[in-house]
Amino acid sequence: MSETPSAARRSERARAAILNAATELIRELPYGKLSIEAIASRAGVGKQTIYRWWPSKGAVVFDAMLELDSGPDGLVLPNTGDIRADLLELVRGSVAALTDPGFESFLRAIYIEIQQDRALGALYRERLLLPQRAAITERLTAGIESGELRTDLNPELALDLLLGPIQSRWTLGLGGLDDTYADAVLDAALTYLRA
Repeated sequence: MSETPSAARRSERARAAILNAATELIRELPYGKLSIEAIASRAGVGKQTIYRWWPSKGAVVFDAMLELDSGPDGLVLPNTGDIRADLLELVRGSVAALTDPGFESFLRAIYIEIQQDRALGALYRERLLLPQRAAITERLTAGIESGELRTDLNPELALDLLLGPIQSRWTLGLGGLDDTYADAVLDAALTYLRA
């Protein structure tokens, strides 16, 4: 039995209210204090409504994060013909995303959840991480084909060299994540990447 148009509108309003509530609360509370009960109360719905669509708090937060970060075309790296300029946009963009006060709380929450929830970890890799890595690999492959990058380049290693230091510094809370650091990471990686 399908929903009536008015029931579908109510469902969409409830879903939007839940995601909005999760977005507000993740910015207001330490993640450990965020609960399905708090999200339901803020959204004006029952817990069962949330559990109808999401199996866990982490799944709600992940969808709220995707909703907040959804761009029209997903992740597409530019191909200007200048590999350094294109990769510079990537590494500086990564630093900017990780240090954005409005978005960092989502990232830290998801990082906690994917370590503990295997199903959410798989969903995170499928819907976010692997598509991002595929887009970067596509640009690296174009760089190989154009002669900007070495022909024996290992794309997985290249990705780790470009993003690993930034991710590690952020995860460990070491600070110093700024454009200067991003530039230094890129220059070090290009020592290996270039033809």
